[in-house]
Amino acid sequence: MDDAHCFTGLDGYRRLIECVDVVLIAVASKFHPLYTKAAVEAGRHVLCEKPHAIDPPGLRDLIAACELARQKNLSLASGFQSRHDPGYQETVKRLRDGAIGEIVAIEEKLLRGPYAPYRRDPAHSEIQHQFAHWASFAWLSGDDLLQGLVHNLDRANWLLGDKPPLKCHGLGGRASAPADFRGTLFDHHTVVYEYPGGVRLRAFCRTAPGCHNETSTTVLGTKGRCDLLRWRIEGEAKWHYRHPDGPRLSPYDLEHQAFFKAIRSGQPLNEGDIMLRATLAAIMGQLSCYTGSEVAWEQALKSDFALGPRAEDCRLDMEPPVKPDPAGIYPVPIPGVSRLL
Repeated sequence: MDDAHCFTGLDGYRRLIECVDVVLIAVASKFHPLYTKAAVEAGRHVLCEKPHAIDPPGLRDLIAACELARQKNLSLASGFQSRHDPGYQETVKRLRDGAIGEIVAIEEKLLRGPYAPYRRDPAHSEIQHQFAHWASFAWLSGDDLLQGLVHNLDRANWLLGDKPPLKCHGLGGRASAPADFRGTLFDHHTVVYEYPGGVRLRAFCRTAPGCHNETSTTVLGTKGRCDLLRWRIEGEAKWHYRHPDGPRLSPYDLEHQAFFKAIRSGQPLNEGDIMLRATLAAIMGQLSCYTGSEVAWEQALKSDFALGPRAEDCRLDMEPPVKPDPAGIYPVPIPGVSRLL
């Protein structure tokens, strides 16, 4: 792109939207709902990366954008690329058709080292530092559960018929990761979700050095079990998906192919419902970990709790909503003490 079409500043998105037909949103997650809504209002097709919002007010803006996209016959696609992978598609279909009997529990794990570690640039002001390392500040990123585990939550929703969880309870905090790498993020989360019919989803994420790492989805049924990420079923209907011969496309390529095919065919792709379900599941889990309280679906949806200022009120010269103490440590919520709902 030439210099005349490169825009800076937090309002640069408006000028960019004027120049294009399709908008890809992959910026600090706080701005995803605002940019999505602006692009749809301007009549643009949108592919928005996850998480699609980081708090309930942002989610409600996203709901409005999804509905407007339907009214305008615009494509609105999600960054949940697993939905476009043929291995996942066939495995999920078999599970929903009863390959392991009735699903009774799911275990999701995203255990890895520190996410987006940083070192402070002494030339940056505090607000410049936080914008530059937005993934480490919850008011810009939503924290680790929304940044990473939201993919797992989407796959779990998919497995369970795309019905949202009823409620959840979680625990989390800061235990071991170096403070100067983490900003305001928790380094571990555990959330138990309850779905209709009593199905329990146990979801774990952790970003700490020197620990066991694992990314997995284990589905337990009355007649077997499934390793979803490896497309493998064990039990009465033992099965393993194998890609057909020929070139294999990544799900990232496939999601873009589906998106642009929908635009060119005039048959819009609207993934708003799956975006909203997984995003709100992540938000309610994060709120439960922050507070130590049980959080219900409707309670989270109607909450006015917001992480920092609204996106439209942010400025590059604003006062940071969080500041470090003299030792350079940022405050984090305290479960059982912080009252956010």
